[in-house]
Amino acid sequence: MAIVADLPGTTRDRIITDINWHGSEFTLVDTGGFEFRPQSDLTQAVNEQVQTAIIDADIIIFLVDTKEGITATDIEIADLLRTSQKPLLLVANKADNDRLENEVVEFFTLGIGDPLPISAYHGQGTNELLDNIVQLLPASEPIIPEAEIMKLAIIGRPNVGKSMLVNTLTASKRVIVSHLPGTTRDATDTRLDLDGQNMLLIDTAGIRRRGRIDAGVERFSVLRALKAINRSDITLLMLDATELVTAQDLHIAGYIQQANKGVILLVNKWDIAKGLTKEECRRYIRIKFRFLVYAPLFFISAKLGQGIDKVIKQALKVYKERSKRIQTAEVNSVIQKAISTHNPPQKAGKRLKLFYASQIDVNPPNFVFFVNDTRLVHFSFRRFLENKLRQSFGFEGTPIRLVFKTRSKQ
Repeated sequence: MAIVADLPGTTRDRIITDINWHGSEFTLVDTGGFEFRPQSDLTQAVNEQVQTAIIDADIIIFLVDTKEGITATDIEIADLLRTSQKPLLLVANKADNDRLENEVVEFFTLGIGDPLPISAYHGQGTNELLDNIVQLLPASEPIIPEAEIMKLAIIGRPNVGKSMLVNTLTASKRVIVSHLPGTTRDATDTRLDLDGQNMLLIDTAGIRRRGRIDAGVERFSVLRALKAINRSDITLLMLDATELVTAQDLHIAGYIQQANKGVILLVNKWDIAKGLTKEECRRYIRIKFRFLVYAPLFFISAKLGQGIDKVIKQALKVYKERSKRIQTAEVNSVIQKAISTHNPPQKAGKRLKLFYASQIDVNPPNFVFFVNDTRLVHFSFRRFLENKLRQSFGFEGTPIRLVFKTRSKQ
């Protein structure tokens, strides 16, 4: 889940995941490294994320490095954690052999309990660690399975304002915001309740052009962003109002379309845009994104919170549209009326015949058409049928999948 690299400062935002160990469930929160004398605004922001995690935690795992031994920073962090008055587990990582495992005894001098030797890389000692966590967990009520909730991924190029949008929506510093491109590396999940509507926000790293993606940490960041698209229901594709549409924006939109995800286009930083009116920008964007004609378009300022309420309402509407199911009789009525005014294509004297159609799935909506010969289905006719379905039933913000199957008239 978390990006791993032999580079200090790789982890920045809090990475959160749910774990089930022998029937006991808890939430694990990974944090960036704490620095007592931060040298930049970015490291200070990481520190704030760590302090938030300490406040929210029921149990704290203090991870130290067996190979490096006790450092001055370890001693300072131990003093800090003692003031939290939370249950502490001192865990000595990188105890990869018997010699190193024997050296963990020096961590007794930190005065916060017995150090537990583990090797996260080799998976040694992690079962015992999980057992210790479960023993310290506070009593909790039985977990009732949650209803399916909308998963909303925020996608775009670096520095278009994705993390700022998350923080505005959550009214908190949930993720680190910086003017430096590449600040966000992992995909971070945030539960959100707005006016009784539950949803999961997924903030992602900026996706740069393939040729500009560096090996290592950045490459893994982009892979996680693409995975976030796949596990979302709806994507908020953010554009920069000062640049409007770039080739990379169109590439990212292509990823979203291929994944059959709902999409809403957001033109961020509208508060500092100059030169064009909204209507001029709208026309230009619609021309560029002509393959996403069904995508709603909003002009927002994540920094000032302008237009955000409308976006969330629209996302909920698109989510409902993706879950909409149309009765077979209604589908066939619309299709039959459509082909009565528009002859199906023909090839080599053979004309396409549509016997009947039906919706077979939702999220996204899937329709199957039974025809006499699938080879006669032309792209333009497929688009014609999709337009008729949209005119009759909506499906705003979501792609529609049309599947054609050959079936004899009998």
